[in-house]
Parts: sequence; C-alpha cells; structure tokens
Amino acid sequence: MNQTLHTRRHFLRTSILGGALTWSVPAFLERTFFSLDAVAANSPIQTTTGKDGPILVILQLAGGNDGLNTVIPFENDAYFRARPTLAIPKSKILQLSGGFGLHPELSGLKSLHDNGHLAVVHGVGYPNPNRSHFRSTEIWQTASDANKSEQHGWLGRYFDSCCEGADPAVGISIGSAQAPQAFAAEKRRGISFANPGQFRFDLGKSSDPDAAEEFFRSVNEMDHGMQGGSIGMLDGPADMDGDTLDFLQRTALDATVSSDKIFNTVKKTKSPTPYPAGKLADSLNLVARLIAGGMPTRVYYVSQGGYDTHSNQDGSHARLMGELDAALSAFTADLKAQGNFDRVLTMTFSEFGRRVAENASRGTDHGAAAPMFLLGGKIKPGLHGEAPSLEKLNRGDLIHTVDFRNIYATILENWLQAPVEPVLRKRFSKMGFI
Repeated sequence: MNQTLHTRRHFLRTSILGGALTWSVPAFLERTFFSLDAVAANSPIQTTTGKDGPILVILQLAGGNDGLNTVIPFENDAYFRARPTLAIPKSKILQLSGGFGLHPELSGLKSLHDNGHLAVVHGVGYPNPNRSHFRSTEIWQTASDANKSEQHGWLGRYFDSCCEGADPAVGISIGSAQAPQAFAAEKRRGISFANPGQFRFDLGKSSDPDAAEEFFRSVNEMDHGMQGGSIGMLDGPADMDGDTLDFLQRTALDATVSSDKIFNTVKKTKSPTPYPAGKLADSLNLVARLIAGGMPTRVYYVSQGGYDTHSNQDGSHARLMGELDAALSAFTADLKAQGNFDRVLTMTFSEFGRRVAENASRGTDHGAAAPMFLLGGKIKPGLHGEAPSLEKLNRGDLIHTVDFRNIYATILENWLQAPVEPVLRKRFSKMGFI
C-alpha cells in the first residue's frame, strides 16, 4: 500500500478529526497531518485510550459557585442568620443526610444520589485562599500551592507523564478559543473546540447546515466578561509556540468542510436521550456523542459560566442550578443508554465559594471553600469529608477541610490508574469516593 495513503487513512481512523468530523484538506497541509499522527505512531506501545479505558469529564462552574446554597446546612441556625433573604427555606431543600440537602433545583442530582451515583465532598479548597478569579482558577488548574506559580497544568503533566503514544485528542476542551490552563503541557497535547467555522456539527437537531453551525456557535459563545454573573470559562495563557497542533487548529480546521460528510458521521452517534436547551447541555451532548463514537479521549473539559453572583443572586443562582441539573441528568441518561456510564467519572469544581453572609445587594461576595460533586456508575455515594464550621470563619469565609489536590490524587490513582507524584509533585492522601 502506498505509504502516504496508509498514513492518511491511519490518521483519519485514529484521530478526533477522522472519528467525529471530516473536512476538505488543502494539499499543502498533508505534511502537517502526517507530523501530528507521528506523535502517536512513534511509540511502540499504545497505552489505554478513551476507547477502552476510564474517562474523566471536568465541569467548571466558573465565577465562584455559592456552595452554601448548593449543598445547604439546613439544620444550622447560623446559615439562616447569615442569609436573611438568600437562605433557602427548609421546606424546599432536597434533604440528603446529616443535616444537609441540595438546592431545590437539583432534583436530578438528588435522584442520582439516592440511586448511588453521586458523591458530595464538603469544604474543598486550599491553604491561603486567593479571592481573584484568575489566580484562584490558575491554582486549581495547575494544582500549585497558593504562593507558587506553575507553567503546566495538572492534566498537562498527566498527559506528559502517563500518556506517551496516546492520540493527540487525549484531552478535549469544548467552548473556548484556547485550552484551559489545566491542559498546558510540555508536549502540547489536547484539542480545543473553538469556533463554528472549524466544526459544523449536527446533533440531530436539524439537517440544515446553518442550524448545525448555529448549534456549535452556541456551544462556544461563552461570556468572558467580569461583571456580575457573566463569567464564562477562564482560559489558560495563550500559547505562541506555533507547534504542530496549533498550526493544525489555526489552518486545517478552518479549511472548508463537507457538511454532507459531517452529517453522515454524526448520525452514527445520534443521542438516544433528549437534551434541554442551553450551552452546557449542548456541550455535554457533544461530549456524549464523542464518547459514543469511540473517541480515544481520556479527559473532556466543559464549562458553565455565570456564577459570580454579587447582586440579586436568588433568581440567577436558581437558574444556574436548574441548567446544571437538567444538563447533567440528560448526560447521565445518555451515558446509561450507551452502556458507558460505568466508564465515565464527572467532576464539578469552582474556583472558590462565596462568603457566608449575604451582602447589601442581596448577593454574595468572593469566598473560599465550597463543596464538589462527583458522579458516575462506579462512585461511592454520599457525603465525604468534614463540613466546615459556620461559626469559625476566616475573614467571613469558610475554612477548607479538604485540599482539592486530595480529590485530584484520588482520581489520578483510583480512576485513571496514574501515579500521583509526577502529576501533583508530591503525595496527597486519597479519599473514599471511588
């Protein structure tokens, strides 16, 4: 067989671009495709991929989610005293155990918990917390100490140390022009879906190419402003190295694509579950489709913005909780219908929580510790970790009881079967949610 043809076919078969979409390729770009494919081909041993191994889905709640109104200490009078207008009435709270319950808009997550598929980790944060959106996001994404800066992300270090020979699409970020800083790596793995000119998906909503493009535009139009509740995904720093992957994204993925071929490919993985409207639901729909299609991806990264609720929080936070619940419920049902639910672990995080006391604008200001959700078919359900005290505060903030890197360490070792120290630079104790 002609070597060029063989290489091209191998690339189309093994990469994200061949598995989930098609395009018309200018002849001068073929050397770029061959070069990118060689990254995977050069390794004599192909390690486990998303096609046959565990998958991690990370959902960033960008802007600083109010953890106290998400996982609510309804038996603690201090909660109601601190929030005379924002406290959720006890009668509306979806009760779990130990005096805690979920926001009333999280009925789907409550069902997941009751069915043994949702873990809640109390009081997650880090020492010497930072209230800057950007700096705190950087700390979470690089797994660094608060007084240190890291160039590479924790997932990037995982890619570098544990994914030699993996497909270039070992990590996929959806909804931003550039990958999150968590993906930053020495060897630059990971792909970011950015604009509708790159990919024109039809997720079963319409056979009209314009409608398909509108869908993908909705996925990617995340608001990056810093006013009120407008924050979308906070990106990592721009990469100007001009390596093969960047060249591929800038050029080949902007090439003219064949809508008919794309639609034929996407129809093979039509979602068996209806999804609600909204950017987060569209992003998770796309993730589910790529998982169903056998993508070799180990980590997917999506974001829901709008959690910077300094004023009039009540209505906006309830809306966000409802969108989160509906999107995760549909995603879970989709994975179950595929038979992939046991292979997928979904983790939510926010760069910080909110202050315990509400402010004069009927909102909450930047805080510190907050709960995290982990859901999947292999999760150990229930409440994990110690809930922070509402009486012992640090400048009005909850004091963390769980370092977020304990959660990362648990995921790395117990889910991704990866060594902790090369990724997190030191040992962290594991938790019992997996």
